[in-house]
Amino acid sequence: MVRSVREVFDEGQAAGRLRVSVAAWRWATGSGLVPAADVGPGRWSRAVVEAADPEAVRAALRGIEAGVAADRLTEALGVPLPILRPRVTASAIGHLVKAGLLVYLGGEPQFPVVHPEQVAALCRRRDLPALLDRHVPLGPDQAAVRLGVRRSDFDQVVRLGWLAPVATVDVDYKHHGGVTTVPLYDAQDVALLEVVRPSVDWRAVRTVAAGRRSPLADLNPVAAGGDRVLLAGVARIARVGRAAVVNWRRRHPDFPDPVAGTDVHPQFDRRAVVAWLLAHDKIEVPTGPTIAALVLAGAAGVTHRFRLDDPWLSLADDAAGEDCLSGWSTDEARGRAGRPGRRGVRGVAAPADRARYRPAGGAGGGAGDRTVPVGVGGPASDAGVACRPARDSRVRAGGRGGPPRRRVRGSG
Repeated sequence: MVRSVREVFDEGQAAGRLRVSVAAWRWATGSGLVPAADVGPGRWSRAVVEAADPEAVRAALRGIEAGVAADRLTEALGVPLPILRPRVTASAIGHLVKAGLLVYLGGEPQFPVVHPEQVAALCRRRDLPALLDRHVPLGPDQAAVRLGVRRSDFDQVVRLGWLAPVATVDVDYKHHGGVTTVPLYDAQDVALLEVVRPSVDWRAVRTVAAGRRSPLADLNPVAAGGDRVLLAGVARIARVGRAAVVNWRRRHPDFPDPVAGTDVHPQFDRRAVVAWLLAHDKIEVPTGPTIAALVLAGAAGVTHRFRLDDPWLSLADDAAGEDCLSGWSTDEARGRAGRPGRRGVRGVAAPADRARYRPAGGAGGGAGDRTVPVGVGGPASDAGVACRPARDSRVRAGGRGGPPRRRVRGSG
């Protein structure tokens, strides 16, 4: 009886031939230690299997649980975690494996064991936030964090029909209600909400006080198939003029066709327009808030840096009646106070403990300038960092007293 010789191996047969674990073979093929399948999907020729070094395959395997991998990816996003960015969960590792960004080594497919070196390489990628948005769906609580709103505000977004679940997952809460079906939302759709809904004051939604009614509660839901936008609305989404959108329609044959309206005022499906704008690089998915650095310079060249997440500048419309902030200084180095730049806040030397200002209506220079203590509220990277002169209640020149309006705010 002639014994046949196997010429094609699947991953289990290849691992058995080399006397290594299936997880070790998976990592060897995923990392390039062993050539990719050369016969078909998940199938290798005898030559490839016998050419592999069993000891090298066995030594290369090191696995970590999904929870550990998720913690490392979360840390790579920033410490402390930036605002508008939820923590990476263990289930996200399963989605990254499905996307081909990590190699499945074993365990439950939803919470797989992966290789630490591959996780470290993913942590070093500059586009990690974009990769997570592209491949990892979010539950309602995570989606609320990604949008920067309360969970109740996110529920209003769903009620309005602005988002729809892309999948569901059954979560067993054990002693807290048993198995519950949780909807999952596309992270890119969540991040794009502030772009595709420019008429909404998202800062007002994000800063509403706890316990207050959501600003979105007064809006009416969109009817099925009725989420439409005019040419002017498309222009607002893309932050261009209406003429630019008209030009795109004329030059690009794949621009979405109107679904309603008239020849003069055509109406387009919002989702189709957004997809077209993304495909043609007219808009992009926000990966997170604007991040700036606040540098506090003190005496002897000592500086302290604070991260500001989503900083913003608030300007009063009656600036002529306000006190004039002319510079910052420390108690030890008042003579070297920085002066605000003419455009924006570039060039402002941030305060250490005192600010120099000119009262409204006062003369410039000399005795007209006053110095006051300056408070920088909150530790580095904590919410509510505000930088402003702390004035006393005595009446100043010009008949004004009390604290001035806050001009520069940042949260981090």
